[in-house]
Amino acid sequence: MTDSPINNSDINNSVINKSDINNSNGNTLATPLENLLTKRYKLLVVDDQPINIQALYQTFSTDYDVCMATHGEQALKVCAEQQPDLILLDIEMPGMNGFEVCHRLKANPATKNVPVIFVTARVDEASETHGLAVGAVDFIYKPINPNIVRARVKTHITLKAQADLLRDWVYIDGLTNVNNRRYFDERLSSEWSRAVRNSTELSLILMDVDFFKRYNDLYGHQAGDDCLRKVADAIKKAMKRPSDLVARYGGEEFACLLPDTNEQGALCVTEAITQAIIALNITHAGSTIVPMVTLSIGVCVKPPGFQGGSELLLRMADIQLYNAKEQGRNCVCSGSL
Repeated sequence: MTDSPINNSDINNSVINKSDINNSNGNTLATPLENLLTKRYKLLVVDDQPINIQALYQTFSTDYDVCMATHGEQALKVCAEQQPDLILLDIEMPGMNGFEVCHRLKANPATKNVPVIFVTARVDEASETHGLAVGAVDFIYKPINPNIVRARVKTHITLKAQADLLRDWVYIDGLTNVNNRRYFDERLSSEWSRAVRNSTELSLILMDVDFFKRYNDLYGHQAGDDCLRKVADAIKKAMKRPSDLVARYGGEEFACLLPDTNEQGALCVTEAITQAIIALNITHAGSTIVPMVTLSIGVCVKPPGFQGGSELLLRMADIQLYNAKEQGRNCVCSGSL
């Protein structure tokens, strides 16, 4: 399957994923650097000419999973859905050109760290300067030399692997392996600014493990740590979009940040989280609600036209969490700014 030709109908379907073709488990994420460097990475090729996509597919399909797009809007959609590790991007395309695609990718917190290499027939200083200014890491000129393009992609994939690992050390909570408070604070600020700028909704969920001190007292701190790890993993698995953020907010409290999500959508997420926690069936004899671990949940939503600060969203979500506790715990309270 690696060297089979790509026709127009394949391209219109937007994705050819080699791991899907051969059923290999190429997307397993390893955390140590030596394992990250052997991970099977995903490339997105963006070009409006099928012959160029085919050439790049044949160059990389042996070593990488390759997905594709033929215009700018499709590229942004595939990025949101597929989360590529590197993007090979044409400049001259109908509609949105490559410069604008790169600019939008770098403005989005979910894709800003994905390296972009322009693959173009333009050989002029102004284009290269502009491309680097909007966030590209490299330029490759057509017609491509397979050996050179493979070497450059490998270099930038290696740099990304190292950056990802360093980012994990800074932004990942060591106990639960979800994002930490520092990363949450940064993302809340950036997502709030984007939501205000684009006049979109932004939802925040705050969660607290009910009677967690009693759990620690009954079962010991090691069991408490294990409980928090299981809860964090269940919350993380309930998230369905790459742009959704799960973080340990502090102690036994967790937060979820949901861009472009209204109150109904946020409540659907809380229902998924609640069901995931129930499925864990962690015994909690110290709970006066039910003899298992449960969550109290507060939700607050920024409506499209709201212009205040992100601290209001956080404060109101905390008030809703307090209301959930006052109403007997193991429940959800929500509201909008």
